[in-house]
Amino acid sequence: MIRIREIDHVVLRVRNLQEMLDFYCNALGCKIEKQLTESGLIQLRAGNSLIDLVPVDSKLGRTGGKPPGTEGLNMDHVCFRVNPFNPDGIAEHLSRFGIEVGETATRYGAEGFGPSIYVCDPDGNTLELKGPPETATPT
Repeated sequence: MIRIREIDHVVLRVRNLQEMLDFYCNALGCKIEKQLTESGLIQLRAGNSLIDLVPVDSKLGRTGGKPPGTEGLNMDHVCFRVNPFNPDGIAEHLSRFGIEVGETATRYGAEGFGPSIYVCDPDGNTLELKGPPETATPT
């Protein structure tokens, strides 16, 4: 049997690499972990997970077809568990980068119901920033 523990990595095809690096590294605090310049892949550390950024005009990126846009985004959303979760602090921090933060609401996730907010990265990918569960889900 396969038991998934957490997101290992998410691969995003991106239009503007520098803009995405600014967003993920400066606004969200990720760090560049690995770069594969021949294929155009940059891996960012996001807690225990990775976010892979692939420019659409790179060797690897061209294999995915058209770039992300209003006619076809490259995913619906990805959810990151945030600890500690302070919605006001998160909104204040992200507003310094011109990032609009959605309302805090209780939503269901891997650990059960808990608070979360939605934001978008520069390519329009939706990110859910999730807080702790209201009650722990049995394992």
